[in-house]
Amino acid sequence: MRWIVKRAIHAALTIYLSMTITFFLIRAMPGNPIEMLLVEYRLRGVPEELAKAEIAALYNINLDEPWWSQYLRYLWSLLHGDMGKTMISGSSVAECVMYGLPWTVFLVSLSLIISFVIGVTLGMLAAYRRGGIFDRIASTAASISQAFPNYIMAMLLLYYLAIQYKLFPARGSYDINIKPGFTIEFISSVLYHAFLPMMAYVITSFGGWMLAMRSSTIRVLGEDYVVAAEARGLKSRRIATTYVGRNAILPLFASFAIALGYIFGGSTLIETWFAYTGVGMVMGLALQYRDYPLIQGCFLIITVAVVVSNFIADIVYSKLDPRIRIGE
Repeated sequence: MRWIVKRAIHAALTIYLSMTITFFLIRAMPGNPIEMLLVEYRLRGVPEELAKAEIAALYNINLDEPWWSQYLRYLWSLLHGDMGKTMISGSSVAECVMYGLPWTVFLVSLSLIISFVIGVTLGMLAAYRRGGIFDRIASTAASISQAFPNYIMAMLLLYYLAIQYKLFPARGSYDINIKPGFTIEFISSVLYHAFLPMMAYVITSFGGWMLAMRSSTIRVLGEDYVVAAEARGLKSRRIATTYVGRNAILPLFASFAIALGYIFGGSTLIETWFAYTGVGMVMGLALQYRDYPLIQGCFLIITVAVVVSNFIADIVYSKLDPRIRIGE
């Protein structure tokens, strides 16, 4: 119990420090909301004086307030459950984040589960057939997958399968002509639009799970209890599932729990390129316009998700593996 309390305090301090660093760091970045809006007005051909007057009339942006005052006001708002309002639109930060959060969780969590299942299955097969043709081909493919950036894969899929051959839609989360609801038509449209960004995640992430599972399985295969089980004449399938697979996958569960925290951040580039409604696209727009409150809200959600997932991973791993004792 003492260990859990200590970890909880550590998690809370991590969230606070990350939130504080983010607050001051984004304000130290080059540019500010007014400068970003002026750039947009210049691209439209609007004279600078007219642009400044229109910005002053339309947007409630005050950059003269000292940082320490903004920081104290931000903390006070958070203590009351208020993440503030965006500078550009004036809408609630929480509403903007929550609008994109379900889409990101759906896309990235499904991709994570698919890549995890594929990676674990291939990794175990490669370990049992180590040194063979399947092992060499699968390990090479996994190494390439692990090293390939997901945004580059997304660009290739977008160009060839959406733009060049038009097999999948290039933009959007679903067909805007379909009314949202729990209908076969809407669900099919959502899956159809999510296929390419999902594949970008899966193709570039299954390799890490596979190599980790292969290494873990090979280590477990050399354990004494596996040799003893084989000497007792147990069936190969039972040994593979009960003795080898169950113990080999334990380290991966901790990594999987940690990875779950990152799904709340999505991928800014992937969601922006596919115009997929998610936290990543919201964050991209926030960074583009230097909308400080919206950037803070996005990073706060990601930080809390990652820290909490790490905390849960520690507890789950200690329960799954009896060799681990809390506090030791």
